[in-house]
Amino acid sequence: MKWLSLTAILLFLVACSASTPQTSLYEQIGGNAGAEKLVDAFIKQIGNDDVILPYFRESNVRHFREGFITHLCDTLDGPCDYEGDSMVQIHTGMAISESDFNRVVDLLINAMNEVGIAHSVQNQVLARLAPMRSEIIKL
Repeated sequence: MKWLSLTAILLFLVACSASTPQTSLYEQIGGNAGAEKLVDAFIKQIGNDDVILPYFRESNVRHFREGFITHLCDTLDGPCDYEGDSMVQIHTGMAISESDFNRVVDLLINAMNEVGIAHSVQNQVLARLAPMRSEIIKL
């Protein structure tokens, strides 16, 4: 009788996990509309930060916005393929310090909070972006 109950429970758990589709991080941030809101909030954060804004003074905001939306989409398993410049190409010559890099991460966290992305999802987004750190700092 115990085996029958255990088997029934295991079959139920397998059925539940098989019927629950996994949602990508891209979907969890709200898909394209969510990525756009996040990037817009991030750009606003940058625009209000006297330390980080100088890194973006020569940037084309529209180009940055479109590129970052596509980059997020690709990085977070959305339906996009980022084909823009690499992180090394973008950041070489900028001599970004570790402190300023960390400040940008804080601005991104502020933007994620502003648009209502859950902290558990924020952690996953940051984990996906973190490996790019070495392609950005002190180049």
